Amino acid sequence: MYMNTKKRDSSTSVSTHIGIPIICDTDTVRALILENAVRIVDVRKLDEYLQGHIKSAASLPFSQILEKDPSGIVDILENLGITDTMPVVIYDDTFGALAARVAWTFEYVGHANTALLEMTFSQWKSMGLETESKNNTFAKTEHTLLINHEIQADASYVDLAKEQEDKFLIDTRERLNFLTEHIPNAKNLPYTMLRSDTNILRKPEEIRRLIENRGMSFDSEFITYCGSAGTLSGLTYYALKLAGIKNVKLYSKSFREWKMLGKSKEEFKDANYWDLSAD
Repeated sequence: MYMNTKKRDSSTSVSTHIGIPIICDTDTVRALILENAVRIVDVRKLDEYLQGHIKSAASLPFSQILEKDPSGIVDILENLGITDTMPVVIYDDTFGALAARVAWTFEYVGHANTALLEMTFSQWKSMGLETESKNNTFAKTEHTLLINHEIQADASYVDLAKEQEDKFLIDTRERLNFLTEHIPNAKNLPYTMLRSDTNILRKPEEIRRLIENRGMSFDSEFITYCGSAGTLSGLTYYALKLAGIKNVKLYSKSFREWKMLGKSKEEFKDANYWDLSAD
């Protein structure tokens, strides 16, 4: 469910609506750049951005996202020259985790036309694709704040969901961290199992196989969480969407908040070798 909390005059939007897939391939991105029909967003640190980035990309260091409330995120969109319908493609150099958290945040405040680049910046650069080092700036636009509650879960929601058979809590941390302690009834799908050597995520059919092997129904609701800021679980959020699961939520404040709130935890006290295997 979307909630419009900030009115805007739609006549101020100048971009043409071009729908993009949630994981965007390099050929599509390069074509959109040539047509000046996309906003590329680099979420690495500013000094890394200034050393070189994808041509036409805007800089948005990841830390800035964590400091902002929804209205502040919309201000960021506007300052990057992003209108309501403009395609946005986000990348990082951290296997897609930071980019995923930013992309989810953009979706949460109402920018649905958001995607992840299929690869990291290092991979883009190693392929000899177009880069530059100038600091790109853009004319300020207007953007609607339209909260999408359907993709977000808070601690209270998770507390109820963990007891419901039609909902799956997905702990995306590495296996040993999961075994040490996790939210009761959560299933472990380590983010490391979702990556490939050439892309930030494996092929959809491979991700579906991982889900099927854990006995989870594709028609159920999935809620992802990780250790703290929702980066690893953000990447898993997009992996599940890529696999065709329609109902996915992110518990963005994740296990750190869960523990701070004194919520119940589950652990394996006598983990053996097979427990450590996530297969």
